[in-house]
Amino acid sequence: MMPFPLTLPHVLERAGRLFREREIVSRMPDRSLHRYRYADFERRARALGGALQRLGLRRGDRVATLMWNHYAHLEAYFAVPCAGGVLHTLNLRLPHDDIAYIANHAADRFLIVDDVLLPLLERIRPHVKFERIIVVPFGGSAPTAGVESGAEDGVENGLENYEALIASSAPVAVPALAEEEPAGMCYTSGTTGRPKGVVYSHRAIVLHSFASALQDILGLSRSDTVCPVVPMFHVNAWGIPFSAIMVGAKLVLPGPHLDGESLLDLFEGEGVTLTAGVPTIWMSILKALEEQPSRWKLPEGLRMVVGGAAAPENMIRAFDRFGLRVVHGWGMTETTPVGTVSTVGPEAGALSEDERYALRARQGVPPPFFEVRAMTGDGEAPWDGRTMGELQVRGPWVAAAYHDAPDDAAKWTDDGWFRTEDVATIDARGYVKITDRIKDLVKSGGEWISSVDLENALMAHPDVAEAAVIAVPDEKWGERPLAVVVRKAG
Repeated sequence: MMPFPLTLPHVLERAGRLFREREIVSRMPDRSLHRYRYADFERRARALGGALQRLGLRRGDRVATLMWNHYAHLEAYFAVPCAGGVLHTLNLRLPHDDIAYIANHAADRFLIVDDVLLPLLERIRPHVKFERIIVVPFGGSAPTAGVESGAEDGVENGLENYEALIASSAPVAVPALAEEEPAGMCYTSGTTGRPKGVVYSHRAIVLHSFASALQDILGLSRSDTVCPVVPMFHVNAWGIPFSAIMVGAKLVLPGPHLDGESLLDLFEGEGVTLTAGVPTIWMSILKALEEQPSRWKLPEGLRMVVGGAAAPENMIRAFDRFGLRVVHGWGMTETTPVGTVSTVGPEAGALSEDERYALRARQGVPPPFFEVRAMTGDGEAPWDGRTMGELQVRGPWVAAAYHDAPDDAAKWTDDGWFRTEDVATIDARGYVKITDRIKDLVKSGGEWISSVDLENALMAHPDVAEAAVIAVPDEKWGERPLAVVVRKAG
């Protein structure tokens, strides 16, 4: 077979050739809608890549982004790796000192930032070492913007105008990239200690995009209209922008407007058929639908991928009543991130309705080339759906090490599996169910109690809006679970 490298320049070129008229729609900070075609996207991404090379981008240099979900961020997703650089999305919701630490630890040379996020940049700017800062002008009113259209060469106060750079740039000179070269980079969040960096190769992103698009995973095709609500600064929006561009889907990007009503307006207006986000987002959407059930006419069977935390079974049932299908998934920064997805196959036809819902509430089965096991102190747990063990994974889009963090090598087993620190069961059909994080399990009187199971039981109560379960010390039992509950209005 030909030694054809799996790299992102091929994905960009194919998109521009085959899907020139497909649309990319972005909600802007002022709530207006920006529309253009794949042909425009490809041309501008190539120009941005050329501009970065002209500014001195070298092979392997990190280019950070501090941006919402919109067309310019999508351009950077492809421009940076096609120019030989490494796209590093900064999570704007992290504490300021964490953002500065991450940018410095990654050795980011350049930054692309939305002008509406310049106030955030100013808080971290004294603590970071960006050589070039490129500002996307959306009409933000921050006095530090310094990118007035009349500024010479689009540069003022050390800030460079994104649009001026693109307008004056020749297309990128794509280097002869090897598929093992780095293309992207994200840092973990919500972990103990400092965030840890994961570097994604071109090969990992391409294979992950193929696997995600499979019918029994996310089922993406060019007939879809895809709206990733999950931020593009969080694990590459779960890889959905790469997969959508690969298959030629219409993309709808929500910008900073992530409230339930704004998203439902966008879903209805653009005919969204697949979206993805965390349970908090879907709970706000469900609340809006329950309050105004006849206001929105959404595409029948709209798939809503949920990850980041367990989706309560009652939420899955509630969306079914509106003709919307929740698809449960699991993954991590270290898995690029899709690890398992809960789609129900024909074998579920013999199950009762309650059993099917219980299956859909599991985190699901792994895609091809992604392997899972649950490990106990006595070895690998049987796939019986009952025996809990630490979930360990391996595959071509699973990290083999953290960036510049040799002290964290214990996260990988001697035989090459990544230790997720999630506790899980696996049933005979390969469905994974996350029962807890190792650090969150409640050990009461010698028995393990799953905080996730308790939370789901509480969420099933009709008067409960949100619930979280934590461990508290107990003189008799060692630990007992404490439930923190938010009641529904009224």
